[in-house]
Amino acid sequence: MTGTFKANNPYNTFLLLIYGILLKLPMFLHPKVPQVQQIDGFLYRALLKWLQPIVGGFPSVYAIIAFFLLYSQAVSFNKLVNDLKLMQKPNYLTGMSYLLVTSLFTEWNMLSAPLIINTFLIWVWARMSGLHNDANPKTSLFNIGIAIGLSTFFYFPSLAFVALIIVGLAIIRPFKLSEWLIGLLGIITPYYFVLAWVFLMDKWKGYQFPGFALTSPKFNQTNWSYIAIIIVLVTGIAGFFYVQQNFRRQLIQARKSWNLIFIYLIVAVFVPFINATHTFEYWILCAVPVSVFLGAAFLYPTKKMIPLVLHWLMVAFVIAINYFVH
Repeated sequence: MTGTFKANNPYNTFLLLIYGILLKLPMFLHPKVPQVQQIDGFLYRALLKWLQPIVGGFPSVYAIIAFFLLYSQAVSFNKLVNDLKLMQKPNYLTGMSYLLVTSLFTEWNMLSAPLIINTFLIWVWARMSGLHNDANPKTSLFNIGIAIGLSTFFYFPSLAFVALIIVGLAIIRPFKLSEWLIGLLGIITPYYFVLAWVFLMDKWKGYQFPGFALTSPKFNQTNWSYIAIIIVLVTGIAGFFYVQQNFRRQLIQARKSWNLIFIYLIVAVFVPFINATHTFEYWILCAVPVSVFLGAAFLYPTKKMIPLVLHWLMVAFVIAINYFVH
């Protein structure tokens, strides 16, 4: 399977769909109704409230929406990685890795606020990576800021990804105070309109401003899941070393995009520590940057047997966790 997705074949987009459906079949067989968590934003709450009468007694609708998000994120992120030439040659391994790693944990296969904002964050990373040759950087930065601001309305701790803008600007562009202020203005703009609406509608009494909570994240997983986490970590670290070996051979803009991926991963790992709710679904924010390193681990080894064994080992864990572990 890794050999198939190593090729930059347009038919792989369809094969990726089939691959995703087979991996995520349990989410359709046993669909879960998403539950609102304490830290979830008002837009996510409103979305679930709007969907409730539409879904009715068919929870499979939630599974279909979740799968659409996962598949579209895999395809779009894979295309961006290819367009930005982050790897030696174009391939579909990043998209494959994203669908694979999100299949290892049942919490990552249900509709959730972090799953939704992954779409925003992929777009933010792509626009930040393209700032070096952007003809209208201030417009892009304003839109990037708005995207981060809107993300917090689904999941407030995603405000931590402001760090991606700050570090990204420092890496990608020479310092210009006006650009930094425009980015900040973009983040504030959604809050301006929300607070204006709250004021005009006199909703102050019912409005609760979400906050941070510094905690030590805890989650209940089976031993199989912990082993799966270790396999993903080992494969990801191997991919990291392959990336480092090929780093100096790449164009400077590709290297800057990789630096943004590193920052993306660091922030994504940090976010669950400012989350008042201890559920594993919030760690899905790490799946996007991790999938690039997994893709590198499947692409670069000279011995074809290594990525093949790693891939089917993860698939075996997907089957075991979803069908045999309760």
